This record gives sequence, structure tokens and C-alpha cells, in this order.
Amino acid sequence: MPASLPSPPESAVPHVRVDISDELDLTGLPEVAHVLDRILALRPRELTIDLAGCRHVDAAAVSLLLDVHRRLARQGGLLTLSNPHPRIRRILENSGLGAVPVVDTPRPAARGRARVASAAR
Repeated sequence: MPASLPSPPESAVPHVRVDISDELDLTGLPEVAHVLDRILALRPRELTIDLAGCRHVDAAAVSLLLDVHRRLARQGGLLTLSNPHPRIRRILENSGLGAVPVVDTPRPAARGRARVASAAR
């Protein structure tokens, strides 16, 4: 009888929201990547990254977002980007992240949110 592989664990976390409140570039990317790795380890069904406070993304940030999108998709999850500045929206659309849903939503009240602050720049 062939041995069957165990199925991946079900997600215990339905939705995680991350607010980016600074530039998303090579300088702060290691910290953001670390936080996103920890979130992906929770196997959320949906991850929303709110870009309302972000005014700049560079190529490294776009690459990170693509990686997060692919990793979530492999887990059966969904990445949603919300409230990007129009310039960032164009960058995302031209980068291959066009398949990622982009929505404009009101931002929720600041209860129970964690903030990742980078070292002084």
C-alpha cells in the first residue's frame, strides 16, 4: 500500500493586515521581509498589505511582494494590496503584480495593530 503524504495544516488565521507607513525600499526591506516571513508561517488565508502610508517602492520591494504573492498562492492564500498611491499602483501593474488584487478601502481604527519601526535612517 503506498504511503500518503500528510496534508498541509489548515490555516488558523483567516486574515492578517499589515500597514506600510514608510518607504518600501532596500533600506528597510530586511525588517519588512522578516515580519512577512513570520506572518506567512501562520498560513493566513488572506494577507492584506495597506500601502496608504507608503510613497515609494523600489525594485527590491516589488520583488518581495511578488515572492509573498507566490508563497501565499502555494499555500492556498490570497495577497491583496490596498490603497496604493497612484504612482505605486502603476509600478505594481507594470511589474507583474497585475494579478494581485488592488483595492481602495477605508483604513480601520488603530486598535490591536503592531507597528514595525526601522532603525533611524
